[in-house]
Amino acid sequence: MKSASMSALVPTHFEWQADKGVARIRLARPERKNPLTFDSYAELRDTFRDLLYADDIHAVVFLPNGGNFCSGGDVHEIIGPLVDMSMKELLAFTRMTGDVVKAMLNCGKPVISAIDGIAAGAGAIIAMASDLRIATPDAKTAFLFNRVGLAGCDMGACAMLPRIIGQGRAAELLYTGRALTAEEGERWGFYNRLVPAAELEAAEVDRLSFWQKLRYVILPHGKFILMLGILLRTIDAYKTTDLVFVMTNGGPGNVTELIGLKLYRFAFASLNIGFSSALALVLLLIAIAFTSIFLYVLYLRRTVEA
Repeated sequence: MKSASMSALVPTHFEWQADKGVARIRLARPERKNPLTFDSYAELRDTFRDLLYADDIHAVVFLPNGGNFCSGGDVHEIIGPLVDMSMKELLAFTRMTGDVVKAMLNCGKPVISAIDGIAAGAGAIIAMASDLRIATPDAKTAFLFNRVGLAGCDMGACAMLPRIIGQGRAAELLYTGRALTAEEGERWGFYNRLVPAAELEAAEVDRLSFWQKLRYVILPHGKFILMLGILLRTIDAYKTTDLVFVMTNGGPGNVTELIGLKLYRFAFASLNIGFSSALALVLLLIAIAFTSIFLYVLYLRRTVEA
């Protein structure tokens, strides 16, 4: 299996700082509340794909920049050009945005979002796709896709958000596009906790300092087991999102073309609920195996120390 070093990464479209195995990402252009562009989407996707093989990065933290987290897709560089795109170009774009989330889920490292100020659209999705979310009292999160003419279930939100805060609350946010306040977010379980803005980054460092001691056993396998459960539905949810987009914007003819080309033959898999008993048994055996390995490693370490 290939390995790579990413501590010295110098990305073009976001800030990257790595220290003691923890990578910190700040999105660029704080004067515009750190919006995403086509290029920054692609670079984030590729970076998280590469993180799977990085042996010097063990955790990733998204941090605010200039008092805000991320305002989502840039209105002038993304939302505007979408109007003039062909259907195939729109599908390529929606698949790329979904690939960012899939890469985050599959990177093998815990991802934390530290949220201050605005986290809207794709910014809210990045927070949602993280393993932990810590916010300041001034944080506001909005899944406002329907306010710019996009499906409210964009980037897998239809599958992931209900798992975090519940079906009814997720429906309210996705249907209305309204902002989730910090107090609501903590009460609903979207945010793990709230901290003052001055303590936001320090809170992440304190938590990660303990994680680093356990990274070789707990983190990679723990995230694998946790993510395996949601990936089976979530991955296809991105494809379902694209199909819904085509149905609402392109008509039946385009849907028929897509299905005929077999690009979305698994799009409806996300409608299936739950795991089969066989898969549940496999997951249980995997969990038992990793737990046994962990206990054995601890036993060896204590033996060596003694």
